[in-house]
Amino acid sequence: MEKAELKNSVPSYTAPRGKFSLVTVPRLQYLMIDGHGDPNSSQGYQDALKTIYPVAYALKFFSKKELDRDYGVMPLEGLWWADDMESFTSARDKSRWSWTALNLVPDWIGQDHLERILEVVAAKGEAPSLDALRLEPLEEGLCVQTLHIGPYDAEGPVLESMHNGFIPENSLTMTGKHHEIYLSDARRTAPEKLKTILRQPVIPAAGQLPRNPVVPGE
Repeated sequence: MEKAELKNSVPSYTAPRGKFSLVTVPRLQYLMIDGHGDPNSSQGYQDALKTIYPVAYALKFFSKKELDRDYGVMPLEGLWWADDMESFTSARDKSRWSWTALNLVPDWIGQDHLERILEVVAAKGEAPSLDALRLEPLEEGLCVQTLHIGPYDAEGPVLESMHNGFIPENSLTMTGKHHEIYLSDARRTAPEKLKTILRQPVIPAAGQLPRNPVVPGE
């Protein structure tokens, strides 16, 4: 049985370090759980991770056994937003953040498959936020993204350059929610080596062709 590697088939799961690039992200479907607050101290965020991972792996093994289609479980992702987007940059205040924890699943997984898996995972009693979990599509379209290497708390200057530099300088307007893809396992990776794709959906002005400058501080 051939194993599908979703990261290789979806081009938006790679990004350059040291510059911003434009990518069109297609309609994809994810396991999702919403919440609010500092991810380092929010019990809701910890419960979301304790729920998403067991369901993601259970779906993978179900697909391999019952559907004869194997795939690699994708990395954790997150949508982040706040009433004042400066809370991500110059006034970095995680207590003001809202979030959606995400995990990409292939398009052949359906709601009926998920419901079967939820019953199995619930029986084990180790996933505290099953009632909050959903399977939902997301189509971000045109996005600006870059690869950040280093601690999560060092993202501020890069996002400042993205939000208040590259995007307006290239006649783009932010739309949608800030998106992060965690390519590294924070439990096993030194902070200075963490790899994270930083993404922002945008709308271009008519006739504008944005360039790809170097990102300050990267």
